[in-house]
Formats: sequence, C-alpha cells, structure tokens
Amino acid sequence: MLHALYLLGISSFAASGVLAAHRANMDPFGGFVLAFAASISGGTLRDLILDRHPLYWTHDWVLLVLIASVAAATMLYLRRWELPQRTLMVVDAVGLAVVTVIGARAAIDAHVTPVAVLILAVLTGVTGEVVRDVLCGEFPPLLLREEVYATAALAGAGCYLLLHWTGASATVAIVVSAGLVFALRMAAVFGDLHLPRLQRVGS
Repeated sequence: MLHALYLLGISSFAASGVLAAHRANMDPFGGFVLAFAASISGGTLRDLILDRHPLYWTHDWVLLVLIASVAAATMLYLRRWELPQRTLMVVDAVGLAVVTVIGARAAIDAHVTPVAVLILAVLTGVTGEVVRDVLCGEFPPLLLREEVYATAALAGAGCYLLLHWTGASATVAIVVSAGLVFALRMAAVFGDLHLPRLQRVGS
C-alpha cells in the first residue's frame, strides 16, 4: 500500500508542477522541469540528510517515466480544457499528504530521534512546493506565507509517529495521518483559514 501511495504522491506533485508552470505561462520544457523538481526535491533532501545513497530516484526508471508521463498528460489536458481555479492546491495537497507520511516512515526506519522524524517528514513534504514556487518566481513561497501548509504536514507527521508508538497497523497509520494532512490543507483552502501574520506590536 505504501508503494502505491508513494506513486500517487509523486504523480500529484508532478501534476502540480505542470499546473504551476501553466499558471506562470512557461513553455513545455518549463513544465517538465517543474514536474521533476516538485516530485523529487523533498525525497532527495531527506536522503541527503539521512546519508542514503544512491538517491532513491537515480536507480528507479519507473518513477522517472511516471513523472514524465504525468507531466506530458497534464500538459495535453491543459491544451484542451481549463481547470477550476483551486485545482493546483487540491492536487498539491494530495502530494503533501502522501509524501509527508512517506518521509515519516523513512525517518522512523532510519532510527532517528522523534524530533528528527517530525523535521524530516515536514521537509520531505514541503520541499518540492518551495522549489516549485521559487522557480515560478513566487516570493515568498506558499510555505512562508500565512497558509496552513507546513503546519498541516507537521500535524500529519505527529499523528503518524503517535500511531506508530501505539502499535497501530501500518495501513491505519498511513490512511489516518495522510487523511489528516489533506483535511487540514483543504480546510485552509476552502475555509479560507490562515495562520496569523508576524506584526509589530501596536501595528
């Protein structure tokens, strides 16, 4: 199940990269660049921190073909049809939910401390979005604005860690934790929920 969710998360981030490129009026090459950047950046950073070599995507041709195929299919779709305004955020939320849980699982398997599990899970989930937004020229990236994004990933990572400690089955831990991340992100998108901005006293 984890592998199937992993492919779903990668596909979601690949599609989100193309959607972001489309919104930024990039050419097809830019679409492919953002698809790959959004898909593999988080896992790459996680593996570098954990000193895992070779990097997971360098010997997985199926994964690379999947990213390219999803990117191409998304670009072909966009040539014919327009997507609802918030589609990018919904697709991105699916990737965030799945990849965050995968990051937590990989960190637990590496026997790092609980705090490191949380940090690595969040980094795995949000790095692709940060790289994508920077390449699109969005400053600050979504992560650094008042959006409920990294906080949703942190909540999901904490939930996964707690369920792991209590002996919950892997399926339950994955579904509940990923579902929590997705639900929080969707509540923020459609309920217009935001974190408070940093402001000066008296401003």
